Amino acid sequence: MKRHLNTLFVTTQGSYLAKEGETVVVKVDGKTRLQLPIHTLDGIVCFGQVSMSPFLMGLCAERDVVVSFLTEQGRFLARVTAPVSGNVLLRRTQYRWADDKQLSADVARAVLLGKVYNCRAVLNRTLRDHGEKVAADKLSAASKRLGQILEHLREGKLPLDRLRGYEGEAGAVYFTVFDHLIVAQKDQFAFHQRSRRPPLDRVNCLLSFLYTLLMHDVRSALESTGLDPAVGYLHRDRPGRLGLALDLMEEFRPFLADRLALSLINRGQVRGNGFRTLENGAVLMDDDTRKELLIAWQTRKQEEITHPFTNKKMTVGLLFHIQARLFARYLRGDLDGYPVFIWR
Repeated sequence: MKRHLNTLFVTTQGSYLAKEGETVVVKVDGKTRLQLPIHTLDGIVCFGQVSMSPFLMGLCAERDVVVSFLTEQGRFLARVTAPVSGNVLLRRTQYRWADDKQLSADVARAVLLGKVYNCRAVLNRTLRDHGEKVAADKLSAASKRLGQILEHLREGKLPLDRLRGYEGEAGAVYFTVFDHLIVAQKDQFAFHQRSRRPPLDRVNCLLSFLYTLLMHDVRSALESTGLDPAVGYLHRDRPGRLGLALDLMEEFRPFLADRLALSLINRGQVRGNGFRTLENGAVLMDDDTRKELLIAWQTRKQEEITHPFTNKKMTVGLLFHIQARLFARYLRGDLDGYPVFIWR
């Protein structure tokens, strides 16, 4: 069983990361600020003007520690990884399935079942915990419609075009009532609709940043399993798009990213004055807010959960690796279907 290790997030501008023996050293203005053993890490994420020695890059590649470079606001730039590993037969099966419309639709259907179920669970959990503070009638209606979409998805063989139609409708239903899930700081954190590049309000800024972190972890899990994160089924081939990583992200977005964003707002862990708006309308978070978000993300990944399929206790951070392995078993024919992660 793979252990859940830590991800080192480096946000201090001007930081320099170097190798000292078997440790990672973080220096700022020539002074050592942090030193960690390499064996305690499974990833390093550098934001903005953060540099790294080639010797440390080599050590990270050797020890399978993925290094990602992002802009200060979280846009992906590049990554350093070890040589591609895994059984070539597994990848060839992955590619063949992607060329088969029905097999692709079967995978897409499983992914969407997990996404819609978990979106509905987020709404129902809010109704249970904050029923007196929210527009219960609107959330109940949205939950009911998502339940109807789930029934359609369970009907059996469906073509990709029809599946995408259900996905679009489910997303519209979910995000139409997303603002009602915010029960505190309503004047500072109003949500109208999903906006991505750029995020046009504080809630979208939080969601986009968390989705970037989620993408980093899901991609790493797929690569460590020997799968190609670029070749997906619901998300078809497009230059620069990580289709399979986007596919497997769907089941985790509501359970992990959306719930964490809502918790940070509703508990007052992030504040409206921790963001600024540019002339083009893009909303950015400041350093303190970003650090609060990264701490919350790492803390959430260390929490324990019982996996609904394996029935074993594990940390949330291991879920990505477990799902990647389950998907690989499905491709190999060891499982009759892909057991998507369902939040209960």
